[in-house]
Amino acid sequence: MFKTHFISGLPRSGSTLLAGLLRQNPSFHAGMSSPVSSLMNGCLEQMGAGSEFYTFFNTEKRKAICSAVFNAYYQEQIDSNKTVIFDTSRAWSSRLHQLVELFDDFKVVCCVRNPAWIMDSFESIYRKNPFDYSRMYSPQTRQTVYSRCDLLASHAGVFGSAWTALKEAFYGEYSDRLLLVDYDLLTQFPARTMELLYQFVEEPVFDHDFNNVEYEASEFDGQVGVKGLHTVRKQVSFSPRRSILPPELFKKYSEMAFWQDSAGTSASCIVTKSDC
Repeated sequence: MFKTHFISGLPRSGSTLLAGLLRQNPSFHAGMSSPVSSLMNGCLEQMGAGSEFYTFFNTEKRKAICSAVFNAYYQEQIDSNKTVIFDTSRAWSSRLHQLVELFDDFKVVCCVRNPAWIMDSFESIYRKNPFDYSRMYSPQTRQTVYSRCDLLASHAGVFGSAWTALKEAFYGEYSDRLLLVDYDLLTQFPARTMELLYQFVEEPVFDHDFNNVEYEASEFDGQVGVKGLHTVRKQVSFSPRRSILPPELFKKYSEMAFWQDSAGTSASCIVTKSDC
């Protein structure tokens, strides 16, 4: 038997770094965002009321098919005796009501970061690839840092969609399943952060090598036209620097860190300036 947990949260907040650390444990499987949530959602669309096949399915059959999709995708890891599977997708934050029906005693590790630094990170990558126009932006939205940030923060944007999904989970009825992990604390105090994470998922602590983390997905990054999107440095470290965002944008997005107020949630948190 194997246990199932999930990695979710905000983009540019350490989920790839976290996966690189977790996969050092020979009993664990973890990786970058997988297609599992999209595959399950596609199946549910085909079995839903908008499909001509709706009458062929009942609730139990839909649940069985979703479970089969997950198991089939991870069969290789199951066969190689992995005892803990971490599936990564920012969509899971908005689908806890489905996960509780499919998995026993799962936990969701949600990576967070000051939203201003998330925007700064996206902007830094954009400027490092001045002659590669990625699929992240249209000709209209890539014009200035203001239009690029507006797109990212919209409800359908990469950051905005993840932010609203996390907020839904943070204040929802299953918030006790969540552990929020702040990127700054993960990079400044990796050993203590990982120790607390292991306690949360109720697994024996593993001696990680924080000076030799390996993770790269250059083929995937090349397909979307964003070089270095999922590349992590070998050494876990915190590198303070000045933001390249205009001051008013930095202030605007810094105020979106709702998880710094623990009222109304049962989530566990490893975050800065919080009572969680």
